[in-house]
Amino acid sequence: MFFSFVALTNLVKGVPLKKAIIFDLDGTLVDTAPDLMRAHNHVMKKFGYPTKSTEEIRNLVGQGAGAMLGRSIWGQAKKEFGKVQDEKIKKEMVKDFVDFYGKNIVNESTLINGVKDFLIWSRDKNISMGVCTNKQEHLAVDLLKKIGIYDFFEYVAGHNTFNYCKPDPRHLTSVIEILDGDIKRSLMIGDSETDANAAKEAGMPVILLEDGYTEKNTSEIYHNHLIRDFVGIEKIVLKYL
Repeated sequence: MFFSFVALTNLVKGVPLKKAIIFDLDGTLVDTAPDLMRAHNHVMKKFGYPTKSTEEIRNLVGQGAGAMLGRSIWGQAKKEFGKVQDEKIKKEMVKDFVDFYGKNIVNESTLINGVKDFLIWSRDKNISMGVCTNKQEHLAVDLLKKIGIYDFFEYVAGHNTFNYCKPDPRHLTSVIEILDGDIKRSLMIGDSETDANAAKEAGMPVILLEDGYTEKNTSEIYHNHLIRDFVGIEKIVLKYL
């Protein structure tokens, strides 16, 4: 575990660490499935694989572009996946996905209901906020800027920011440390088993969205609280900070 220079200075001075909320991105802050589906299907058509619906894409998101494409092909049949053993082809597929998606990142994506008001409330309560996503960092930053909520966050960590990513708990704890946050007064808000497992291993409470981007029913995934969206969740959040 590391502490930032500011955090160490504050500890020496007796300045308390901050309350912090770490957010997942896809399916938590933003419904990105429509634009992810278009990028996914663009690549699948090009390489001769079946396309998927928006609902099917929601079950595949969460571990990055490569994992999403691989799981999609694997889901068709193991023989299909065998056709993409060539690492060069896999890299080409991921590159095509990232390029297409980057150019069409907010065509149909929308904020989850209540997100903007909740971010304003959290900022007014002096709660530090960061994003921890398995999306590539530059795509995450671009999406947050274009959809109008980037300035609420003090730090955005993507799949490639560190040498690890969710479900590794260090993806969360590293961001909390960068925020000079107190792990004992920090909270994860996500929508998937990947988020829940990372938070559990980090020793953080986790709030999950009910209709998350996950194959499992969210009621079957580890959580401290389930929410439909961000409307009226302030009292719930304060219980954990």
